Amino acid sequence: MNTKANLSASGAVVGDHGADIADWRPEDERFWETRGKKVAYRNLWISVPALLCGFAVWGMWGIITVQMLNLGFPFTQAELFTLTAISGIAGATMRIPASFLVRLAGGRNTIFLTTAMLLAPAIGTGVALQHPEWPLWVFQLLALWSGVGGGNFASSMSNISTFFPKRLQGTALGLNAGLGNFGVTTMQIVIPLVMTLPLLGAFGGEPMTLVKDSGWIFGKIAAGTPTWIQNAGFAWVLSLVPLSILAWFGMNNLKTVSPEAGGPIGAFAKVTYLYTLAFIPAIFMLWLYLPAPTGLGILNMWVAIPLDIVLALLVMKLAAFGPMKEGVSKQFAIFRNKHTWSLTALYIVTFGSFIGFSMVLPLAITVIFGFQHVADAAGVMTHTLKNPNAPSALTYAWIGPFVGAAVRPLGGWISDKVGGSIVTQVISAVMVFASGAVGYVMMMAYGSATPEQYFPAFIGLFIVLFFASGIGNGSTFRTIGVIFDRQQAGPVLGWTSAVAAYGAFIAPVVIGAQIKAGTPQLAMYGFAIFYAVCLVLNWWFYLRSGAEIKNP
Repeated sequence: MNTKANLSASGAVVGDHGADIADWRPEDERFWETRGKKVAYRNLWISVPALLCGFAVWGMWGIITVQMLNLGFPFTQAELFTLTAISGIAGATMRIPASFLVRLAGGRNTIFLTTAMLLAPAIGTGVALQHPEWPLWVFQLLALWSGVGGGNFASSMSNISTFFPKRLQGTALGLNAGLGNFGVTTMQIVIPLVMTLPLLGAFGGEPMTLVKDSGWIFGKIAAGTPTWIQNAGFAWVLSLVPLSILAWFGMNNLKTVSPEAGGPIGAFAKVTYLYTLAFIPAIFMLWLYLPAPTGLGILNMWVAIPLDIVLALLVMKLAAFGPMKEGVSKQFAIFRNKHTWSLTALYIVTFGSFIGFSMVLPLAITVIFGFQHVADAAGVMTHTLKNPNAPSALTYAWIGPFVGAAVRPLGGWISDKVGGSIVTQVISAVMVFASGAVGYVMMMAYGSATPEQYFPAFIGLFIVLFFASGIGNGSTFRTIGVIFDRQQAGPVLGWTSAVAAYGAFIAPVVIGAQIKAGTPQLAMYGFAIFYAVCLVLNWWFYLRSGAEIKNP
């Protein structure tokens, strides 16, 4: 124990290495250099891998459902789509209460428990995937539970923002989010690999046999190959257990941020209670949105998502009680600030694009370049003839998310130097161009008998989109850290990330619908228009000469 540590009245350690720290002044240069920096970076480097695993567990159903098809699970493509939709919506909804958890329960308490919570969907998925005969609702329940991994982003970012001075917000948040976002790429690479191995020996169950060709980043895996699909869930247990232990013993609660967190048991109860509440609107909305037999199928997506957000906020507001109710009410003050809403739109441009395109890229590659697009005798375009020269989705789809995650810390660092809003303005302009160009290339490929000739331009432009969105992730978070005070910056970070996370659902649905309609370019043109509107929004609020807050 550090000799500078001392005991509070309650007996909790408040020095550098104790669970609770009562004195935290990161803007004080002397304090930062002598004590603050070491503590802040220790919390950051534990937060990063925990967040990475959260992203991996949240996004794993995109890969699992493909392999369920390859193994002949008795579900239709439409039924398997519900698994990715459920995990996407659940992850976004969970971010709404997660935005408030750090203030209510403390950073160390929150990160430990929410990381440990991921063990349930990881283990449950590993068990369920050994039983193809189990009903669809079992897999849907596990996909819903996986949403905890998506929710963890909001609490993780809210927590890390409280440890660093404003001048380092972009760098710190960029590192946490950028390296954490590698969970998407890690999942896309690791899951196809571990499914080829008896990872846990006799404890891991028996393999199944591929009935269709599969693949991974180095090429095709032929039908007839033994496959341990259950490892898609079990693999994450190997990292979640030590990370949970590390979070408990290595992270801190800042009493200046979470003065009413209370003891661990009370804090855990708050986290569990609010996360449980988040499942209620998510389940209700999915029931209204998803088609039969899962749901009623009576809501349009553009109605379902706002309804889900409003219900999640309403449930939190009404169901909170005691000191927790007062804490939630204080955090709701962010919604009276117009900059909460402008920065929410800007973060949809960046993270919403990153996670949405991450989810949809395998689908786009498979459908647009996996078939020859030719006219039949009546002159009607058909898209069913398999393309022998098709690029493999699992070989290329990971590249874009990898680039976007890798440059996110760079975006934060550049923004700390030149200003967040200037960087956001530049990347928004790039995304307007790249999105429109991708749309044009998709149109050309979807009307060609040899679509593979357009693939280099397609993947290159998507990499540009991922690069720009990754840089913009860092710049937007830096702007939030500058505009809002330390009490509100965390909840605003969490809220904006919650709304942007719905991109994981919106992009696949919009692009998939336009591909089905034969006009995939319209989806990308629509995104380009949205980026252009947000470019004007960013200029109006933060860059024009008469802006209320000039940043810089």
